[in-house]
Amino acid sequence: MEKAFKPEKIFESERIVFVKPSLDLVPDYLVMINDIENVARFISDRREKYTEEEEREYIQERLDRNAAMFSMLEKATGKFIGNIEFFNRNGAESEWGIVITASMQDKGYGKEALLRSTEYGFGKLGLDRIYLTVFADNPRAVHVYEACGYKEYDRNDVDIFMEILK
Repeated sequence: MEKAFKPEKIFESERIVFVKPSLDLVPDYLVMINDIENVARFISDRREKYTEEEEREYIQERLDRNAAMFSMLEKATGKFIGNIEFFNRNGAESEWGIVITASMQDKGYGKEALLRSTEYGFGKLGLDRIYLTVFADNPRAVHVYEACGYKEYDRNDVDIFMEILK
């Protein structure tokens, strides 16, 4: 009998449950991260697909060091939405990142996740500054970040650097 996946809830918002990442979600992670056109091109320069082994190693490494990475599940259905992570943490500052699987984009989950995880970062993680980098050719994301209170503090030809202070 196969063991049922029981995610460990860390926090939640109106429509999202934020859980610890799980090796059980690797198939969902692969669908998301290997969608070059709709997902991967907005988060890195890598254009080769990840293997299951690579993704398992990546998730296991995050779990081993108790990274502030969370998978998002839709409350109503349990369907995988994407991942957020606080990384490059230095004292009371941390970089923030998000990736949403293509089928769950354009449903308001990005804004909801950003608002709730910013609260979590300032409250539970004790951060005073959260910053992010977004590709300049991703105006949709820039709009969401600005609508959530993030301000541009620098840019170059490729990236826009944004932050929010407690």
